[in-house]
Amino acid sequence: MRIHAFLALSGLALCACNAPVAAPPPQQTTDVTPVTPSNFQMPQGTGCAGAIARYRAVIANDHAMGHVEDKVYVAIEAETNAADKECSAGHDAQAQAMVRASEAKHGYPTNL
Repeated sequence: MRIHAFLALSGLALCACNAPVAAPPPQQTTDVTPVTPSNFQMPQGTGCAGAIARYRAVIANDHAMGHVEDKVYVAIEAETNAADKECSAGHDAQAQAMVRASEAKHGYPTNL
């Protein structure tokens, strides 16, 4: 009797291995370009203004390619806007530190 119960449970376990796995639904995106445009140029400049411009260019490109979700893009924009205010106020070191913190938080190499 025990052997029959064991075989029945084993059969159920094996059936579970063959259960179909639902594929995730396809992500709906619009206006996504899968590659960086050939005319993309990294902004030049020094100090905090240059660091902010380069970070914004990379993020905008990654967002356009579909690598950055809208909510993350909005969060990064808020962070770069805050850094831009510090930069405009003459706080170069603080603004650059804010950019580096945002880059690290979102998985980008610092000092793009």
